[in-house]
Amino acid sequence: MTAPALVEYDDLDDLTHRLKLGTTASELHGSLSGFLAGGGRIGRQPLLAVLHLDGEAPNPTPADAAVLERLSRQSADQLADPELGFEPMLPDDDRPLAERAEATVEWCRGFLGGFGLAGSESHARLSEEAQEVLRDLGTIASSQLDFGSEEEDEDALIEVHEFVRVGAMLLHAECARDPAAGNDTLH
Repeated sequence: MTAPALVEYDDLDDLTHRLKLGTTASELHGSLSGFLAGGGRIGRQPLLAVLHLDGEAPNPTPADAAVLERLSRQSADQLADPELGFEPMLPDDDRPLAERAEATVEWCRGFLGGFGLAGSESHARLSEEAQEVLRDLGTIASSQLDFGSEEEDEDALIEVHEFVRVGAMLLHAECARDPAAGNDTLH
């Protein structure tokens, strides 16, 4: 049996537009990642309902629902990957710097919202390092972007991307793997 195809950024971007979710692909992935990293469990509810994104959206087609289910499993698997394979879902590197930077801000905004929705008891027991990661993600999420030197800005975005990636995995390690939160994030 072959593994299901990975959900790519462009797939998710198309889906958010088609369903008129009022959120970007990066913010949706950030919300899902934050929810899972915070110890949230999808269970049997549809992903959009869990993330409170189903208010104005039409019901997804079975194909769209399958993409969202694959995205949920893919994100959970990547966050738990012992090889540190998690990647925030952002536009490809060939896209303009400003677009990628704004998507990073949106991803962080979504992550914080999803993390809060998880409402895990383990949030109260976060290490100082994890609390600092949350504060820094908040700083990124509220950033107003200014661009100067293309090369310096590109290097800075690479550093921010790596911080966000590692920070999400650290928070997941502290919250989602906490015995009080349970190890099984998806049913």
